[in-house]
Amino acid sequence: MSVSILPSDPELTRMHGRAELGFVHVDGADRLAHLYQRAPLRVLFPDPPADEPPQAALVTTSGGLAGGDVLELSVHAAPQARALVVGSAAEKVYRSTGADTVMDVHLTIDDGARLEYLPQETILFDGARLRRTTRIDAAADARVLAGEMLVFGRTAKGERLHTGLLREAWEIRRAGRLVWADALHMDTDLRALLDAAAGFDGAVAAASLVLLTDDATDLRDRIRTDHAEYAGRFGAGIINGVLVARWLDRDAQSLRAAFGQTWKTLRHQALGLPAQLPRLWDI
Repeated sequence: MSVSILPSDPELTRMHGRAELGFVHVDGADRLAHLYQRAPLRVLFPDPPADEPPQAALVTTSGGLAGGDVLELSVHAAPQARALVVGSAAEKVYRSTGADTVMDVHLTIDDGARLEYLPQETILFDGARLRRTTRIDAAADARVLAGEMLVFGRTAKGERLHTGLLREAWEIRRAGRLVWADALHMDTDLRALLDAAAGFDGAVAAASLVLLTDDATDLRDRIRTDHAEYAGRFGAGIINGVLVARWLDRDAQSLRAAFGQTWKTLRHQALGLPAQLPRLWDI
């Protein structure tokens, strides 16, 4: 069953960007086999370093998203294919006068394939209204590393997020079976939830990371140990075979650094790739 989260009124859609990517493994090499893109969502293909899979860099040419804008991303890794999809820069979601900004991400990973989905931060301006869903459909022996980061307000300018809407939802299916679903929903008075001791406790940034691999028990223990002296809040657990890690921090750069270090560890240990991040991460 497919559920659409796009605006029901076409007049509310200001920009509708879409990108479709398909990767295959042929003659011992990983290659791009399918590409469709529609502005303002564009895809660039930087030359990957040696021993790295093909890289696809996502670019929002509009410079940010406003209320009513829609971005859709679809990525398919065919059997045995490897690929890395990375954000070229932080995504900005501007203040809305009422309409929602919608982002829909669908990742499909076939038998034996390996896929990384590594966006950079999504910065929510005060008054932004964002609905984002990330759906992962993976074969039983596929491996997937995916994540998202949120920054609550333009912290570099001293802005705090007070009002708006945030709905961040995940759905993960393995071999056709739903193994993990999760949704964060905050509406109207976001400041109260962000400040609440039983809520976000003053955090200005949050992140989620998921890993689908064979047995993640040792990896869960490893990243827990790596965060023993982390100043923010961190937790990691395994749910139906999915390793889920989450961060909260009052310093967005501190969270980014911890997230990136964990990503390097997991891609090396679970995907057999070098313990390094794409060059775009540091630009």
